[in-house]
Amino acid sequence: MCSNNEEMMPSHSFHSFDKRRRPRRSRIQVHRLARRRGEQNVEKDMELQNWKLYFVNRTIIEENEKLRKKANLLHQENLALMLEFQKKFPHLHHNPAVDFTCAIEG
Repeated sequence: MCSNNEEMMPSHSFHSFDKRRRPRRSRIQVHRLARRRGEQNVEKDMELQNWKLYFVNRTIIEENEKLRKKANLLHQENLALMLEFQKKFPHLHHNPAVDFTCAIEG
């Protein structure tokens, strides 16, 4: 019985149209700001992680240097013991190709 088209249209269609026209600028700005803060936090976390890894690496390098020096000393001691052994027992395991005196001095 309604002859008018306006009367036949549901009222919520006008409201949804009004909602779509509202500017959402404030939400976008907040989102961008939050993203920037998030990126800054990620950068700070990465920088902190890099520093931690740097110090762990430095510690490992220092320990390797200490172990290398200790291994060198043990090698020198081994060569000295081998030379002493050869002097005491020249007839055992004599290999003229190996000269321990050069290795100890060098």
